[in-house]
Amino acid sequence: MIYSTHRYLLMTLDPVHIGTGGARLGRVDLSIVREPGTKLPKIPGTSLSGAIRQYAARRYGKPRCAGQGQPREGREGHCAQPTCPICYTFGAITGERSYSGVVSIGDARLLLFPVYSMAGPVWVTSPSALADFGIEEQEVDNDKAKWKGITDQNYLNLGWLMVEKGGDLNLNDLPPAIPATIRERIVLISNPLFSQVVNSNLEVRTSVSINPDTGAAEEGALFTYEAIPRATFLWMDVVVDDHQKAFPITGKQYNPQTGENDDGEALDTTWNSPADVITAGLEWAEHLGIGGMGTRGFGRVRSWEVQQ
Repeated sequence: MIYSTHRYLLMTLDPVHIGTGGARLGRVDLSIVREPGTKLPKIPGTSLSGAIRQYAARRYGKPRCAGQGQPREGREGHCAQPTCPICYTFGAITGERSYSGVVSIGDARLLLFPVYSMAGPVWVTSPSALADFGIEEQEVDNDKAKWKGITDQNYLNLGWLMVEKGGDLNLNDLPPAIPATIRERIVLISNPLFSQVVNSNLEVRTSVSINPDTGAAEEGALFTYEAIPRATFLWMDVVVDDHQKAFPITGKQYNPQTGENDDGEALDTTWNSPADVITAGLEWAEHLGIGGMGTRGFGRVRSWEVQQ
């Protein structure tokens, strides 16, 4: 088969802020990206692709092949060589030539969202969120919830909202990467309720700009911003359309000792496919993060490739 789909499960280790690109009137000044139809937060594939490319390029010792690629003053563009696994996987743009890559990185969408309750933290989901992931036939009444073992009471609060129990939840098809301690604390709520609960329980922080001369807060520089909270589970699909079948397997077509095919140093020599490049970039996202507010401790994401 020419193409293949690889699914990744993501867990936020820090709050993650992928902004909409400007201040908005409303509850917060700097809001995060949402799906238009459901208003559920997401991590856009464009944000993931940029971070993954950058980290993979640095792991391979080729920072010139990260970023947008157009040559600028003081910076080289993409090498655009067929022996470069970064340019082969993501594509290349230079002043003389350009070509598309062989991967398509989709948006990361919500699967499990952490919420405070009087019985301790729980993770909410919905029939639609589960069905999109591939877990079908989960149903719940619009004004009720399903859970198992969290509390003996017939009511459970999800943040500020109290819901009545509508039956036991039997959910056995989740990826094994999700810890048992979280599997036992999942609450199923309806699709409309899921959006309301998620958006009312996002992390919201307040910050202020500091005047570098006085060391005090700038007047009128107070602002608020929201983020997907820590311990949220999302998933994304990566489609590899390797129509060329010519991936430059690292360690074979590239010789870091002689520099025959490149001018950098290969830090990774075990990539056998474009999917390996994606996985390598995601591994560094666990330490360096994605999105904005990185200097405020935001952005780290852990990942696992899961079977579909």
